[in-house]
Amino acid sequence: MNVSTTQPFQVVYSLFEHEYLGFLFESFVVQINTRGQLTFQHQNVSSKNADEFASRLDADDFKLIQLIDQIQQDAVIKKFSPKRLSVVDFFLKVYDAEKGDKPLQEKINQYVQARMGKIMELLRDKQVFVMGKDGEPTWKKLSFAPEKASVLFHFRRNEDNTHYFPTIKYAGQKLEFMYKNAALICYEPAWLMLNDIIYSFEKGIDGKKLQPFLNRKFIAIPRSIEENYYRVFVTQLVETADVYAKGFEIRTDKYTPKPQLLFSNIKAANVPELFADAITDREPDKILFELSYVYGKSIVSAAEAKKVSVDLEKTAESYIFHRLTRDTTREKEICKELGKRGLELKAGRTVMEKGAAVAWLAANLPELESKDYTIKQSDKSGKHYFIGDVAVEVGITENNDWFDIYGIVRFGEFEIPFIKLKNHILTKNNEFILPNGQVGIIPDEWFTQYIELFAFAEGDEQLKLRRHHMALVNDLQNGNLATVTMNRKLEKLREFETIEDQPMPAGFVGELRPYQKAGYNWLHFVQNYKFGGCLADDMGLGKTVQTLAMLQRRKENGAESASLLVMPTSLVYNWLNEAQKFTPNLRILNYTGTYREKNVALFSEYDVVLTSYGIMRLDAELLKTYYFDYIILDESQAIKNPDSTTSRSVRELKARHRLILTGTPVENSTMDLWAQMSFINPGLLGNQHFFRNEFLKPIEKDKDEHKTRRLHALIKPFILRRHKSQVAKELPEKIEHTTFCKMTEEQELAYEETKSYYRNKILKSLEENGPGNTQFMLLQGLTKLRQIANHPLMTDPGYEGSSGKLKEVIHKTRDVVSKGHKVLIFSQFVKHLEIIKRSLDKRDISYTYLDGNTKNRHEQVERFQKDETIQVFLISLKAGGVGLNLTAADYVFILDPWWNPAVEAQAVDRAHRIGQQNTVFTYKFITKDSVEEKILALQNRKLQLVTDLISTDETIMKSLTKEDIDNLLS
Repeated sequence: MNVSTTQPFQVVYSLFEHEYLGFLFESFVVQINTRGQLTFQHQNVSSKNADEFASRLDADDFKLIQLIDQIQQDAVIKKFSPKRLSVVDFFLKVYDAEKGDKPLQEKINQYVQARMGKIMELLRDKQVFVMGKDGEPTWKKLSFAPEKASVLFHFRRNEDNTHYFPTIKYAGQKLEFMYKNAALICYEPAWLMLNDIIYSFEKGIDGKKLQPFLNRKFIAIPRSIEENYYRVFVTQLVETADVYAKGFEIRTDKYTPKPQLLFSNIKAANVPELFADAITDREPDKILFELSYVYGKSIVSAAEAKKVSVDLEKTAESYIFHRLTRDTTREKEICKELGKRGLELKAGRTVMEKGAAVAWLAANLPELESKDYTIKQSDKSGKHYFIGDVAVEVGITENNDWFDIYGIVRFGEFEIPFIKLKNHILTKNNEFILPNGQVGIIPDEWFTQYIELFAFAEGDEQLKLRRHHMALVNDLQNGNLATVTMNRKLEKLREFETIEDQPMPAGFVGELRPYQKAGYNWLHFVQNYKFGGCLADDMGLGKTVQTLAMLQRRKENGAESASLLVMPTSLVYNWLNEAQKFTPNLRILNYTGTYREKNVALFSEYDVVLTSYGIMRLDAELLKTYYFDYIILDESQAIKNPDSTTSRSVRELKARHRLILTGTPVENSTMDLWAQMSFINPGLLGNQHFFRNEFLKPIEKDKDEHKTRRLHALIKPFILRRHKSQVAKELPEKIEHTTFCKMTEEQELAYEETKSYYRNKILKSLEENGPGNTQFMLLQGLTKLRQIANHPLMTDPGYEGSSGKLKEVIHKTRDVVSKGHKVLIFSQFVKHLEIIKRSLDKRDISYTYLDGNTKNRHEQVERFQKDETIQVFLISLKAGGVGLNLTAADYVFILDPWWNPAVEAQAVDRAHRIGQQNTVFTYKFITKDSVEEKILALQNRKLQLVTDLISTDETIMKSLTKEDIDNLLS
C-alpha cells in the first residue's frame, strides 16, 4: 500500500534480524493520520524513490537510506558473488556449517558491520522500531540512551584459574544485562539493545568481548593456558578498556618520549603504498625515514595509532602489565620540529630521493643530536651511507682548439678526481663508493649542472671540450660552477655585435643588401673560430648569394682545395645560374649525372664542386678521400634523419670548414636539429642517446620550456636566422585571404558517408587499443576526408558530380588571369593538380606544371618567369616548396591546408621574396563544414609549441587527444 506524498507521512527505521547477516535495518515511510499517529499504511523507501519523499527527509535521512540499501541481502550478494546466484543458493553455499567459505563470511561481516556502525550514529534522533514478524515496520518502538555506558572488565586470578567477566554501568548505576534477553545489534563498535533501549559505550568497546556474557556470568581461564591468554587477549584488553585485576598487577608507566629517527635504503617495489607517488622513473631507490619514540625501555613507532601500549612482564609468582600512556603533546612537537626542517612525515614515515635525504641529514644531523634526537641508519638497510660535507671544484682552461677540464670532489676527508664522476652523472647513478666502503651520494643538483659537461666532453683520462662548446663554458662560469681561464679572442663570442666587417671579394658582381652583408660577415666570424655554421634565413632572403660571396673570398685568399656544395637535384640549375650571375670567376664543376668523371684529382682544377645528395651518397667512398676547404649543404634538412645513409655518408667527408643552409632547420623533430648540428660541430649536442633523453623527449613530450631554452642557448652561436619581417623592409606587402567553399550536394553526401565510417572505426579503436595504435587509421581517414573536401574524384574514380572548391578555384583563376596577373597554384595532392589541369585545358588557359617527377624543372620555371602568355603555374607542395624563385607571380593559391603552417609559408615564399615588386595576394581555399575548417582551428590551438624548434605533422598527430580526434571527425 503506497504512501501519499500529499498527505502527512513520517520516515522510520525498522530493526530486524537476518538469518546469516545478523541485525539489519530497513527504511520506510509511514502515513500519519489526522491525529498525528502512525498508521499501518507504509512503503519501503530506498535510494531509487527517496527523492519522491524529499519534502520530509533531511540530509541524514538520505545518508541512512543509502547505507541501509548497501546492507540488504540483494546488495550484499551483488557485491560478493561473481556469479549470479539466487538468495537461497548464495547463503547456503557461503554459510554452510561444514563447507562454508569462512574468509568470505568474515569479509561480508566486516562490510556489514562497518555500515551498521555508521547507521547507529545517524539514528540517534530518528524514529526507530523493531519490525514485527509479519513485516510490520512499527511493531515496537526503540529509544536511545542519551548518555554512554561504561564497561569494566574484571580478572580474578586464583590457584586454579582466572575468572573473567564484565560489568556495565550507566548513569552511575550498575546495568543488569546478563540473562535479560539483551542483544548486540552492532559489534564494531558495540551497540547493546536492552529492554527496548539502545546503549552505546565509551572507548568504542568491541561487541565480541561482551557477547559471551549475555547468557553467562563469567569465563574461567585454566592455569595451563593463562600465560598465552594473558599475552594475546588480556594485554590487548588492558590497552583498550578499563580493567580491574586481582591476583596480578597493572602498572601505569609515565616517561617523556625521546625521538629516534631511523633511515634505510629501499627499492621502489618495497616503498610503502602511502608513498607510492614519490617513485619516479629516474631513480627507483629511495631513503625511508621512520620515526619512533623511546619511552623508558619501550620503543613505540610513530606509525602506531593506539595511544596506549602494554607490555607483559612475567615474574616468579605472577604477572605485571606495564601500561604506557603516550605523551601525544610532546610527540606532536617532535613532528612539528621535523616538519619545519623539511621532513614532512605521514604516519611517522616519509620517503625521499637519496640525494635529498643525504643532504637533509648532513644539514640537520648535528643540531638534532644536540637536542637529544637519536638518528641512525637501520641495520636492515644493507648500505652504509656517508653523511657529511660534499663539495666540488671545477676548473676550465683554454688550450689551443680545446678546453681542458680538471676538478676535485670532496666527500669529507676523501678527495676524488672530478672525472671519476663521469659515468655516474651520465647514467644518473647517484651512489659513489668511497675508499672506506661507505656510499657517498652525489647531490641531485650536480646531475643538472654537470650532465652536459660530461656528455659533451671527450677523453677518459683527461676531460676536454671542443671550442664550439663556448656557450656551455660561459654558463658554468656564470653559474659559479667552474673557474674559467681563456684568451681574449674567445671573448668575442659572447656577443655577435663584435663581429668585424669583412671586405667584399673583388670578383663579386653586384651588391649585397645590408642584412646580407651582415650574414657574409657572420660566415667569416664562425670560419675564423673554426666553428661550423648554419645560415637559416627565411626563404627568399638570399642564402645562396651570401654563400657565393664567401666562396669567392676563399678563392681570392688562396684556398688550398676545392669546396663541396651538396643540394637537392632540383636546385643544381639555380646554383649554376646564381654563380654565373654573381661570381662568374668561380670555377665550378657540375659533378652530377650518369657520365660524371669519378676522379677526385680533377677537383684541384676547380674552386667549387657542385653535386646532389644522391650522387654524394653513391660516391661517398670516393669523396671522403679528398680534403675539401668547405663542405656546404643546401636544404640541409635532407640529412635530418641521423641514421639515414645520406646523413652518415656526409658526416664521413673531410673538410676544414662546414656550413649548412636551410630555411627550416627543424621539420619533423628536434632530432633534425641534432643531425645537422652534429655535422657542422661534431659533439656539440652529445650523442643521440643523450640528446633524445635530455632534450628531445622533454621538449616534444613534456613541452619543457627550460630544456627548450637550454637547447636554444647551446645552438644559438652557430645559427644565424633572420625573418623577412626583420630585414627585408623593401619587400612589398603580403595580403592573405581565406576563401570558404561550400560543398555540392553530391560532394557532401560522399563526405558524410566517409566521415561516419572512419569516425566509428577510429573511436572504437581508441576505446579498445588506445591512441598509439590508432595513428595510422586516423591519418588514413583524415587524408580521405581532405581529398573529398577537394574533389571526390580523388578517392572515387567513378564519381560523376562536381566540387564546390573546384568551381571556386577555377572562378578565381579566370578572374586573376583576365586581369593580367600570374598565379602559383599549390596542392599537396598530385591527383588534385591533375583535376585542375583538365579544367584549365577545357578553358584554354595555358600553364606550366611541376611535381616530383618533372625532369625539365628549370625550363618550367624559365617559361613561367619570362613567357607572358603563361599565367598559371601548377605546383605540388612537396616538389615546389623550396628552391624556386617565382617572383613573376603576385598571386598564390593554397588549395589544401595541413597541420604545419610553415609548409604553406614556404610555398608563399616562392613569390614573396627578394626581387618581387608587387603586392603578393595569398588565397587559402577551405571547404566549409569539413575537416579543413577543423584543421585551421587546431592549428591555432594545438600548434602553439614552446618555440620554433618544433613544427611537425608527425608530432602533432602523436599529440592529438581523444577530444581533438572527436572534434575533427564531428
